[in-house]
Order: sequence, then structure tokens, then C-alpha cells
Amino acid sequence: MKDRSQTSPKDRAITDRAVGDRKRGQDRVIRASELGQYDYCARAWWLHTVQGAQPANAGELAAGEAVHRRHGRAVWLAAALRWAAIGLLVLAAALVVWAALG
Repeated sequence: MKDRSQTSPKDRAITDRAVGDRKRGQDRVIRASELGQYDYCARAWWLHTVQGAQPANAGELAAGEAVHRRHGRAVWLAAALRWAAIGLLVLAAALVVWAALG
């Protein structure tokens, strides 16, 4: 194991956070978005996760999340309608064949 003085500040922050959680008897789930945040800016991750700091543009972030949720619902609806249209086309084709044979 590396001596603590040989580890980077990023690695120390992760280790300190993980050890702190274990000392309190808590298991911590690290989400993919958190890894992405850490990869993008370790300092911002540390400020938010370890220090509990909130971003100055929290309102804009919340608005962006709302836009993404609405877009996600629209994409889901478009996919559902596409499958419904395919089902109706198959049904129509089956009715045409049935009418032609019957």
C-alpha cells in the first residue's frame, strides 16, 4: 500500500470519504454520474460530496433537469406510438389478407 504522502489529492479525497463512511458503519453507493462528476472536476466533486457545498446556479440546474425529464417523456411517448403504429399496420395487413382469402 502507498504511503499517504505518495497519493494524489484526488485519491486522498476518495479514500477519506470512503473511510469516513465505513467508520460510521454506512455503506455508500457510488453512482455513475458521481464518477463522471469526479472525472470532470475532482474539486467540484469534493466540494459537493465531502464538504456539502451547493452550486451557485442551482436554479438553472433544476430547470435543466426539468427540461431533460420532459424530453425523456417525449422520447418514450414517440417510441410507444411507433410500436402502436407498427402493431396497427400488422393488424391491417392481416385483415386485408383475411378479407382476400375469405
